[in-house]
Amino acid sequence: MINITNKVSSLRQATATAIVKVSKQETIDAILQRKVPKGDVFEFSRAAGLLAIKKTSDVIPDCHPLPVEYAGITHTIEGLNVIVTVEVHTIYKTGVEVEAMHGASVTALTMYDMLKPIDKEIEISTIKLVNKKGGKTDFKDAVSRNLLCAVVVCSDSISAGDKEDRAGKVILQKLKQYNLNTGLYKIIPDEKDAIQSTVKQLVNEKYNLVLFTGGTGLSPRDVTPESIEPLLDRTIPGIMEAARQYGQQRTPYAMLSRGIAGFIGNTLILTLPGSTRGTEESMDALFPYLLHIFRVAEGMRHDQ
Repeated sequence: MINITNKVSSLRQATATAIVKVSKQETIDAILQRKVPKGDVFEFSRAAGLLAIKKTSDVIPDCHPLPVEYAGITHTIEGLNVIVTVEVHTIYKTGVEVEAMHGASVTALTMYDMLKPIDKEIEISTIKLVNKKGGKTDFKDAVSRNLLCAVVVCSDSISAGDKEDRAGKVILQKLKQYNLNTGLYKIIPDEKDAIQSTVKQLVNEKYNLVLFTGGTGLSPRDVTPESIEPLLDRTIPGIMEAARQYGQQRTPYAMLSRGIAGFIGNTLILTLPGSTRGTEESMDALFPYLLHIFRVAEGMRHDQ
């Protein structure tokens, strides 16, 4: 099974259809009049489809067990075709496309089993996914390749050459995944003056997104939040709250991070943990969803 532990839970939806084609109008009439010997075709097949949705991970090896928050199955008659439509919702880390298609398949197969005694030419066709929503693919339009980004590493030991930077390189790699242009990668010591002067420089140079890593912990030299917070025009508490919540699900120490986020003019500043793992988890928690903020900000400027 694919590792989904780095994914964010969100509302996922999928709709799938299957077509059951009968050979004569008498079969359709028998279904509608509930005269099929094996019972009510719509109700029996719907029950079977619902069970199939919930049991998908038991029969499809690569599917993850997940909570099914909603499942709906409807039948629509068009001529000699009965169109089965299955809709599935979950709030989880992976989608429900296979669950919806599995439900449509078993619903159709149950109809076939019930109808074959009265129609020897019945057939199942066109089982397909109609649409899906949720997950990172829905947020790909939020990515703007025109954003100019900067990565700043705050660390006494790394700036002195005693230690290799890994967290900053994780950020660079993650930004590259979203085709974001990193115009500056810089290492500075844990000094308030150095941090503030770097922030002011990058704001003046009109960087859109500046990511600091390091200095958000509880040691006496961790001063990144204190250095940056007085400079912010508008804080956005929810950004780092989301990162901490994501991290807390993976390690109980995530609650100790004091990272902050906010705008200075049109520049968004993020302060991420200095550990490689903490930085990677924060990036996974925030991207690409965070990039929607630039679309909102751009729209607000256009409305003014």
